[in-house]
Amino acid sequence: MADTVREIERKYEADDDTQLPDLAGIDRVATVVEQGVEVLDALYYDTADQRLAADGITLRRRTGGKDAGWHLKLPVAPGVRDEVRAPLSDTPPAELTALVRSRVLDQELIPLIRLRTRRTVRLLQDAAGAPLAEVAEDAVRARRAGEAVEAGEAGESGEGPAEARWREIEVELIEDGGGDAALLDEVGRALAAAGVRPAAAASKLARALAETGLERARPGEGRAKGSGKGAGKGAGKAGRTAGDVVLRYVREQVRVIIELDPAVRRDLPDSVHQMRVATRRLRSAFRSYTKVLDRAVTEPIGIELKWLAAELGVDRDREVLTERLRAGLAELPRTLRLGPVAARLRIWSERRRAGSRGRLLAVLDGPRYLSLLKTLHALLEAPPLRKAATRPAPEVVAQAVLKDYRRLARRMETALDTPAGQARDEALHGARKAAKRTRYAAEAACPALGRPAKRFARWTKRVQQLLGDHQDSVVARGALRELATQAQQAGEGGFTFGLLYGREEARAADRERELPGVWKKVSRRKNWAALQP
Repeated sequence: MADTVREIERKYEADDDTQLPDLAGIDRVATVVEQGVEVLDALYYDTADQRLAADGITLRRRTGGKDAGWHLKLPVAPGVRDEVRAPLSDTPPAELTALVRSRVLDQELIPLIRLRTRRTVRLLQDAAGAPLAEVAEDAVRARRAGEAVEAGEAGESGEGPAEARWREIEVELIEDGGGDAALLDEVGRALAAAGVRPAAAASKLARALAETGLERARPGEGRAKGSGKGAGKGAGKAGRTAGDVVLRYVREQVRVIIELDPAVRRDLPDSVHQMRVATRRLRSAFRSYTKVLDRAVTEPIGIELKWLAAELGVDRDREVLTERLRAGLAELPRTLRLGPVAARLRIWSERRRAGSRGRLLAVLDGPRYLSLLKTLHALLEAPPLRKAATRPAPEVVAQAVLKDYRRLARRMETALDTPAGQARDEALHGARKAAKRTRYAAEAACPALGRPAKRFARWTKRVQQLLGDHQDSVVARGALRELATQAQQAGEGGFTFGLLYGREEARAADRERELPGVWKKVSRRKNWAALQP
């Protein structure tokens, strides 16, 4: 079973004759304890075209040291990575390869680089003997996997040495220890005073690939962003054509989906929600910018994105609804919580969760999702741009946003004119979806339209939020009816759930009363007219 360690470190490089300083006495460091020498042997895996390295991810099989096994390092922030570990095996373990599937797709993971490291470890401790950080002094020898040539000899490709050597220093905070960024800063200053330099490469693997001649040009290098058939002609400055602006937004949403895949698999907080939002934004861009992107290509992708969003929503919707009901229950005085209502809610929620996590993982491991990922990768490599993609961005994107706004206005007018009841609830839900699409279109247009688009997106978001709270109330009332029925059938009584139902009804009525005033501000001519270039 894989486990995860948060790795917060700084990397440095030094000449062979550089002496490391005594770090005792800096910041909170009272003693430096020698931990001995470790000999590490690591084989790094990637696809032939180095898809993991392109995203700063490393997958290795390492022997020696106290943490021998498979290590997958996923970037979190500069200097921060999550290291997911699995026991030693002959081939990359499935629990780790699943976490890189969105990058690798169905490409084979093969060994590229072998690193042999002689590591001298020192532990920095405070006055109480508590560990703060670990300083590792590494003598590194890198070689292309499978090659057994002497250092300095040319590799088979003749593109550089097959072996490289260097000296590296890593300073890493002890997980759950007393160290922090300030300590790393102090250590860094002490090392700099001794002639130690910040590492030029982000990782040992990155340096090894470069120095052994295996480093490859990344996909898209040498090409303008958003380049493809018809893109950028007559653009002048990058980002000025409609194709540039729309593709920038599309690429960002695809990037979010790909990067959040491992977080969703690891069940990290808010990851499912954020991935679902990215699928919706991407689908919305396809539907809003049909003059820029060929609908014949994007519409089938949109169908698959809608499917994925629905699968992601199975558990997310349950979580949001359960939290809303719990919050409503907590607001009631104890004297009005009659019967085991909290337990009834918990059982109701857990029954809905049962199997949902397994279902989502099955989706992410399935062929349909893999096919969608391949399609998204291919879309970025060869964007299906139409003739309007070559035109100046402000004119084209403004037309798209205003088209969506007019659609929203029609739905709002219908909803506000519909008598209260189920028909109005459905009309307001339709207006909510139109508001979301309009907001996303405006956000995509911000690089071209600037502040007017930002302001318009903010106002539209306000409408969306009001309508969203109203729709959440509609869904909550349905759940409360179900809970009340179950409670009555069990002889518990449904008074409390009925009381919560009434509160949700009042909350929805409040949103409906607020809506005309907010919509009036959004629909002012000065707001939408400002979008026109």
